[in-house]
Amino acid sequence: MQLQVPAPPNIIQGAYGLAGIVVAALVIVKLSKRPNLDAIPTVGCSTWLGSWWAGIKYFSNGAEVLREGYERHKGTPFKVAELYRWTVIASGSQFVEDLRKASDDELSFAEAANENLKMEYTLGHDVHHNPYHVAIIRLQLTRNIGVLCPDMKDETVVAFEEILDLRGNEWKSVPALQAVQKVLCRTSNRIFVGLPLCRNSDWVDLTVNFTLDVVKGAVMIGLFPNAMAPLVARFMTNIPASARRGMKHLGPIIEERRKHLEEYGKDWADKPNDFLSWLMDDPHGSQTSVQDLTMRILTLNFAAIHCLTQALYTLAANPQYMQSLREEVESVVETHGWSKGALVKMRKIDSFLKESQRMEGVGVVGITRKVMKDFTFSDGTVLPKGTIVTIASEATHLDNEVYENADIFNPLRFANMRDEDGEGTKHSFASTTPEYLLFGHGRQACPGRFFAANELKSMLAWVVLSYDVKLEDGATRPPSLYIGSAIAAHPTAKVMFRKRVH
Repeated sequence: MQLQVPAPPNIIQGAYGLAGIVVAALVIVKLSKRPNLDAIPTVGCSTWLGSWWAGIKYFSNGAEVLREGYERHKGTPFKVAELYRWTVIASGSQFVEDLRKASDDELSFAEAANENLKMEYTLGHDVHHNPYHVAIIRLQLTRNIGVLCPDMKDETVVAFEEILDLRGNEWKSVPALQAVQKVLCRTSNRIFVGLPLCRNSDWVDLTVNFTLDVVKGAVMIGLFPNAMAPLVARFMTNIPASARRGMKHLGPIIEERRKHLEEYGKDWADKPNDFLSWLMDDPHGSQTSVQDLTMRILTLNFAAIHCLTQALYTLAANPQYMQSLREEVESVVETHGWSKGALVKMRKIDSFLKESQRMEGVGVVGITRKVMKDFTFSDGTVLPKGTIVTIASEATHLDNEVYENADIFNPLRFANMRDEDGEGTKHSFASTTPEYLLFGHGRQACPGRFFAANELKSMLAWVVLSYDVKLEDGATRPPSLYIGSAIAAHPTAKVMFRKRVH
């Protein structure tokens, strides 16, 4: 038996102190390399030490900082301090159009994502530098929505039944975020990797938590110089373990499908019509490694961050909206069945989701870009190379000059707009405008937004058709959490479900 001699307290304290000094020194090095943005107004303190403290404030509640900046500098760019850089914030349709029109060699979406998420080290070098999966999302996934609608609906039904596990007509209190995440994960992965893997509990757990692994990993990597990024990613994040775990599930499936491809070519009886098959059929993916295919499927799950939870919270807090939504779903399904065409006809469901995300989206900024060479806005403001620039999306969505009574939830806001415009889709959930930026805008708008919109509409339609929902007695709508520029649905709040009482 070995005796372990504890380290003296002064040595432990010294080690913590040294670690703190090292981290502080690394942050100083990063701050000293920032682009010169002195000509752009600052929200918060612009001194070196003051900006560091302002960065901590932004990390704890970026929404509050951006609202202050929007009120003071609406229509002109301003800058805010993040933990180890300045970010330039713009607002208004003029600046949205400037970003939309800029070429990739002027303002890069990919490089901004890489800086924010350290994609080369969290999602992988090939995923970042050869994103052929994006074209598959934009083309094959979108084109197959109609064909895949029955699968989405089937998985939604089964997942809700199994996860809610309701008995009789009794009410049951359910942790909303966890339940919705599992249903959404299963439904998405029915399309990404098919049955039976989409229902595997370990796969579901992996893909639900992968988003958090990437975000935490990116923050950790960002604290260190770029030269240390590979080591930090390998030894100080969960990404390598998640990749190995994913390969254990996908490896055998990939190898089996490769045997079929070698024997029968691209078409064989009962060939799965899912994203994994499309990846493997692509010339880029046909000979790639199991690890690469796994990371692309995990990346797809990371990108599929749609939040039905916010809409569910709002519906549970406002049960008076339920009947109108139900009547629409029942009428449409009776006439058109459960199909893509039916989902298009569900304007109230579409509007409810869009209005929910207008008020409680996934972030307080949108259309984030990295300046690849000095860039001049149409108002003459110059952004130096290396600057991160973005749009104050939440402040725009909550601006009374943009939306009438913007601080009031109006479930039919966008349905009414569509009625005024006729049969167009300008105000549908998946559409983007300079005033609605949930999915970005322009050619770099989210390529999976049409799939996401149809999936969420199908899920919400099934909820209103099949269940009664409400908050627990005395509860109010759970508030969202703000972390940096991200908005998250309340993680522990509960919603009560019961089978619909006719």
